[in-house]
Amino acid sequence: MAANRDNILNQLAQLLAEQNINRPIRVAIDGRTASGKTTFANELASAIEKLGRPTIRTSIDGFHRPKVERYARGRFSPEGYYFDARDLPAVRKLLLDPLGPKGNRQYRTASFDLQRDQPIEQEPRSAPHDAILIVDGTFLLRPELEEAWDIAVFLKTTEEVAETRGVNRDAANLGGATAAKKLYSQRYRPAFALYDELCQPQARADVVVDNSDFDYPDLMVKQVRSTVASLPI
Repeated sequence: MAANRDNILNQLAQLLAEQNINRPIRVAIDGRTASGKTTFANELASAIEKLGRPTIRTSIDGFHRPKVERYARGRFSPEGYYFDARDLPAVRKLLLDPLGPKGNRQYRTASFDLQRDQPIEQEPRSAPHDAILIVDGTFLLRPELEEAWDIAVFLKTTEEVAETRGVNRDAANLGGATAAKKLYSQRYRPAFALYDELCQPQARADVVVDNSDFDYPDLMVKQVRSTVASLPI
């Protein structure tokens, strides 16, 4: 990694690791499809662990809904992607709420096997009281989930940068570059536009990272939520 990316990740990791609220801290890594959320979340979790804080690293992708529900409005429907793709009550019940103020710290990281298109039953795991949960995914600051995050990080990229990354990443699994471009232009891009219009995630986030350039991201700490002590800026 470039030195600047290391610096940004280490700075954010330090800010998070300094917090102590006597229960796990729930951190969202939000952004448009292919903004680099998974890579950033993995690197952030690694940086936090180097500082001695335990992390729980997962993705909202473990909480999909069945294929017949996800594509009920059509394979390329942006509304279908935004409204129907994931089981949001399960995200709250199994993952976020157990780690919240009234939770018992017995959490699960998935409710659905996407490849087999069937529900799964995980045994609960016990979170350390000082753990930091890092969850990446799209649409994490929608009303159904927003209040369950302690800190929200938004990865900012342009449509063009994200789609170029996404097409390069997904073309082999989506039937080629042409099919991937169609999916991004007709489903993912307008779904994010809908999310942006309804929820204004960048404005709601506590931290914004301009991730258009992987080697030279830019960090802005805007605010923090009332459940977490103020982060130094």
